[in-house]
Amino acid sequence: MRTRATRLALLLPVLAYTVFSAGPYLWTATMSLRTTDEIYRSHYGLPIPAHWDKFHRAWTEFGYATYFRNSAVVSVASVLVVTVLGAMAGFAFARRRYTFPLREPLFLLIFLSIMFPPQIMLLSLFQILVQYRLFNSLTGLVLVYVATELPLTIYLLRAFFAQIPSELEEAARIDGCGDWSMFWRVMFPMALPAVATTVILNFIYFWNEFLYAVVFITRQQIRTLPLAIQFLVSDQYQDIGMLATGLMIATLPVLIFYLFLSEWFVKGMTAGAIKG
Repeated sequence: MRTRATRLALLLPVLAYTVFSAGPYLWTATMSLRTTDEIYRSHYGLPIPAHWDKFHRAWTEFGYATYFRNSAVVSVASVLVVTVLGAMAGFAFARRRYTFPLREPLFLLIFLSIMFPPQIMLLSLFQILVQYRLFNSLTGLVLVYVATELPLTIYLLRAFFAQIPSELEEAARIDGCGDWSMFWRVMFPMALPAVATTVILNFIYFWNEFLYAVVFITRQQIRTLPLAIQFLVSDQYQDIGMLATGLMIATLPVLIFYLFLSEWFVKGMTAGAIKG
């Protein structure tokens, strides 16, 4: 009886937090299937009938197909570049074989850059993008995302690579593997849980990022989804139902992406606590 009461006491806060977190999302999901008039008549009503055609309207009439493509291109490209560079740099910082002068001060400098607020870099990044004609381009936005998230990726992957036993590295070299093949064929596959964690975190950040996008992107044709929602609020602020539909279009890919990789995410988050 005491055990059941203890479990119930532990379960209640979890259920309360789940309701608190999922409630706004479910409310937005119901509003995305209702018209604005229906929402004004009953804020918390059920979508009966459900207006599924609103997603098609948002996709075609409001240009969400273009904005979705822009976000997908920027997020996927940024994740790929950050993952490759972060994994190689994290491995080099983690293994004693790759020592070079000022390695630890350089890593400390990279780590300290994580603590800077993003607003402090806006002016310098703006000047760099304008100078190299990358302002108002998806390529420039990708480079900004890579530069800002690379330090955190290096920090996370370095901690994982440092825990891999050196005997595995030595065995790979005995088998004839060079530095390049040893990293990609032995070390990188072993770090997949940690890599998946950084991929999920970076993808969610890139997909939802607003500050850099709103400063460095002003052309309508290359807006990302967060910018599209912001302009929908300013231009069509009375159409609450269509705004909710746009929010669902923006959040569904992230939710699906996390559901498919959630197991890898848990493995990566717990791998740092297991020393092998």
